[in-house]
Amino acid sequence: MTKVTMGPGTLVYPMPAFLVGADVGSKPNFITVAWGGIASGQPPMISVALRHRRYTYKGIKQTGTFSVNIPSSDMTTETDYCGIVSGTRSDKVAVCRFKVFYGKLGNAPMIEQCPLNLECSVVHILNLGSHALIIGRIEESHITENCLTNGKPDITKIKPILYSESPDNQYRAFGETIATAFRVGRKLKTQEKKSTR
Repeated sequence: MTKVTMGPGTLVYPMPAFLVGADVGSKPNFITVAWGGIASGQPPMISVALRHRRYTYKGIKQTGTFSVNIPSSDMTTETDYCGIVSGTRSDKVAVCRFKVFYGKLGNAPMIEQCPLNLECSVVHILNLGSHALIIGRIEESHITENCLTNGKPDITKIKPILYSESPDNQYRAFGETIATAFRVGRKLKTQEKKSTR
């Protein structure tokens, strides 16, 4: 297989479509973030990368808290809007008709329409160049009840939005199941045993 060098780049697929929330002044605001993910299991932590000039970043620095809201695929229009419009010029909550609620932290705004919400306290902010990497401890998780199966979050009911930059900036829906994790690899364990005999 021929490989083509592309130079250093942020080529990771797929990326999530998060709606990151913070109170800026006394007003909730949300920004769409694709650069983020789980950072630790114990304690549970998440990372999100924001440009330093973003309005939501100002609120995160002011309050030391933020939320990560996982929108479902039926919220694609609102999710895109929150990424292309600044909270300095628009009341995104009003335009998107978000129902905002607060949890145990009291100042990390969350979106009721999103099936999954994480309220986070800031642990670290790292200046990495164009972006600040914000590491937050997940203090509480909220999930819409009908997105559970046997008491556990069900991704087929959450219907998260996936984002891909290349080749044409697309939002995608969660796809087909191709294998069972922690099982499909057992086939190679069987081959490993045969090859070492």
